[in-house]
Amino acid sequence: MSVPYASPRWPAAAATTALWALAAASVVFWGLRLAAPADAPAPPPVAGTPQAAPDPAAVARMLGAVSTPAAAAATPEAASRFALLGVVADAGQQGVALIAVDGKPPRPFRVGATVADGYVLQSLEARAAALGASAGSATAFTLQLPTRPLATMTPPAPLPPQN
Repeated sequence: MSVPYASPRWPAAAATTALWALAAASVVFWGLRLAAPADAPAPPPVAGTPQAAPDPAAVARMLGAVSTPAAAAATPEAASRFALLGVVADAGQQGVALIAVDGKPPRPFRVGATVADGYVLQSLEARAAALGASAGSATAFTLQLPTRPLATMTPPAPLPPQN
């Protein structure tokens, strides 16, 4: 018995077909890419004097607006600079608060310690910290711990009966 002759031509034919398909795909891709309309260039600037932007105050006066004194720029509230992240307090309102200042990593501060320029940690409660100008001065503001949502627990699914 003889083994039928396996022609070595089919792998070469398949590779040739694949290469021609890849070349045709490349020609189609680049043909579509080059045939696409290009963005039009920006028009040249108009020669002459540059136009000035209109003055909003002058336009407002022309339309009959009454001038009011300019309001001072509002400074961000001082309490927004601080974030209370934790409190360890006892009944005597002493202890340590974990406070982040100006978005920096939080640091622990004892009661009476300077938290930032012009602010001292005055006292602590279970979920709050009072800050003021000095230990004996009036409280400037109180930081509260964020409230956590109540966790709702679902009962576990009953086990299937065993045979």
